[in-house]
Amino acid sequence: MALPQLNTPTYELLLPSTDLKVQYRPFLVKEEKLLLLALESENDKEIIQAVKQVIENCTFGKLNAEELPIFDIEYIFLQIRAKSVGEVVKFKILCPDDKQTYADVELDLTAVDVQVEDEHNNNVVLDENKKLGIVFKYPTIQLFRRNLTNTNENIDTLLEIIYSCVDYIYEGENIYYGKDSTTQELKDFVENLSQKQFQSVQKFFESMPKLKHDINILNPKTNVESKIQLVGLQDFFEYASLITH
Repeated sequence: MALPQLNTPTYELLLPSTDLKVQYRPFLVKEEKLLLLALESENDKEIIQAVKQVIENCTFGKLNAEELPIFDIEYIFLQIRAKSVGEVVKFKILCPDDKQTYADVELDLTAVDVQVEDEHNNNVVLDENKKLGIVFKYPTIQLFRRNLTNTNENIDTLLEIIYSCVDYIYEGENIYYGKDSTTQELKDFVENLSQKQFQSVQKFFESMPKLKHDINILNPKTNVESKIQLVGLQDFFEYASLITH
């Protein structure tokens, strides 16, 4: 006789990048095991692969996590975790005023959102007179994982991220799609930017949407209140266990 089937609740979220409605379920014991093994390995690539697999499993195979912007990945995972273990996370955090005392903190994961800076724009104008510019797409988890092989953040790593995120380059009415250009062509184009143009490109990446949340903590010994900002999934993993607590 077959064992009974267990019912798992289904929820909806909106992808921050597109406002697309996505159905998802909480992660199950098999996904929790996958995440715990990855965390125990302390290997960034294994952790990223586990998060990717959990997202694809819990969205019923409807999303290809390889193609999603990093901030979509972070937001989806946080929503899945909230419905899997609990919406409120309790943890201790080191008070920045004395760097000795730990304060108890409660964080409602449903209040955490992707934030976008007002001046952010994926259309970077390089030369207004020539109507020359670049339209960027956001870095994906695949690109991030590929660059984990670099032990140091250097100019070559930065350049690879930049030209890998080129959606298209335009000059007047002419459009040159990144997918139709060779890696060397894109690399040469980026390396020939002036310092001012390169700073405009950097601004796009620095102001990208980010999973971000401010936490106010009160030092129980000094009564000093401080604000700590969590940015990206790495901070949430660092300060609080997102798997079992």
